[in-house]
Amino acid sequence: MIEASVLVPVYRGAGGELRLILIRRSDNGIHGGHLAFPGGKRDPCDRSMLDTALREAREEIGIREDQIEILTELPLAETRTTGFRVHPFLGRIVQQVAWQRNAHEVAEIMDLSLAELIDAEVLNEDDGLQADASAPRRAPYYRVGDDQLWGLTFRILRGVIPRLQAGEWKI
Repeated sequence: MIEASVLVPVYRGAGGELRLILIRRSDNGIHGGHLAFPGGKRDPCDRSMLDTALREAREEIGIREDQIEILTELPLAETRTTGFRVHPFLGRIVQQVAWQRNAHEVAEIMDLSLAELIDAEVLNEDDGLQADASAPRRAPYYRVGDDQLWGLTFRILRGVIPRLQAGEWKI
């Protein structure tokens, strides 16, 4: 398995609503075009998986370590077809960020209301979602505009949304 980390950045909007930052990956790489959290593979220079998540978030979307407070490490997750073991870290954005998109890795930075994902009408299933041509299967997803948020990112969110709703962490 390839070791990787992601940052799950959340904050409260001006009206107090919970918000979440996602990215749409550029067309480069195995997860090209997917909606995801900022993150990636561990580099030899990373002292820990948290270092990997923070480095990748800085490289991909320009968020600095002093702009985020790590709240917890979420449960380890594995991709089902691409061989990644992912360490997710929930982080609260503590100061405004001037997003700096790395165009090679990130096609779009998305700032979403958590309420949009919580809405039961956006939870769907699709028979055609697959990571490669050999593995079509029925997969749950959240509808995000015209896109489908599925796979590992969906599974991480499905576990963290109820905990955010319950107020487990101060956001």
